Amino acid sequence: MGRVVVLGSLNVDIVTRVERHPLPGETLLGEAGGRFAGGKGGNQAAGAARHGADVGMLARVGADDAGSAYRERLRALGVDVATVATSADAPTGTALITVDAAGENTIIVVAGANAEPDRALVTEAGRLERGDVLLCSLEVDLGVVAEAARAAHAAGARVVVNLAPYAALPPDVIALADPVVVNESEMRELADSDLLPQSLLVTFGAAGARWGTDGVDGIPVGADDVVDTVGAGDAFCGALAAALAAGADNATALEAANRAGADAVRWAGAQPDAAL
Repeated sequence: MGRVVVLGSLNVDIVTRVERHPLPGETLLGEAGGRFAGGKGGNQAAGAARHGADVGMLARVGADDAGSAYRERLRALGVDVATVATSADAPTGTALITVDAAGENTIIVVAGANAEPDRALVTEAGRLERGDVLLCSLEVDLGVVAEAARAAHAAGARVVVNLAPYAALPPDVIALADPVVVNESEMRELADSDLLPQSLLVTFGAAGARWGTDGVDGIPVGADDVVDTVGAGDAFCGALAAALAAGADNATALEAANRAGADAVRWAGAQPDAAL
């Protein structure tokens, strides 16, 4: 059984609840939803740990209370935080999230320490072994993502790239990923590019997902059970990486990820019990 090593962001999510999302130029009154652990990298690491994986985190936080609290949270979840670095200059990343009455969200991310390039993260990715999985997302320095993916692949590890938020990585990085994971919006942007994934997994929200010839239908969740959709895609990716590291075939890993994504809409925030 291999390890899952997650290269990605650690953000503090500031959540506000509204009846509906405002129109451009409009001001609405909302209610405080709380302060939660978030960021695609942290969400995915927590998701992989929930599914029994041995998880390591490659990330950066600020020298502030939020960064310390997040590091301690991950440690309590069983995630190895030895390679979570502390920035001397930038604060811990922040995400401003608005969730409407139907559970749909809008998100603005202020990257903070996540945006700083850190060659040490590339070095750590190069220490992965055959059977390990490097899971990357794109709320961090894209050069580091590309170099870390190459280093992990050269070491014999499997590289999973969640192309979110969408950005054009170098063609060789897209080609080596197994799989590239995108949602419908990201798939359209990818289709408009010259990038050619050799392995592509597309998620369709409540309609399910497809990975090559393998497909799964969405798992029904009653409207009264949907709390919000924040982090559902990250839960999907974390469970996918955990299953692959455990030796599951693509179809089995896809089914596990689909279940995890459906479960994630039932709790508030990007991770369960994630208040900081």
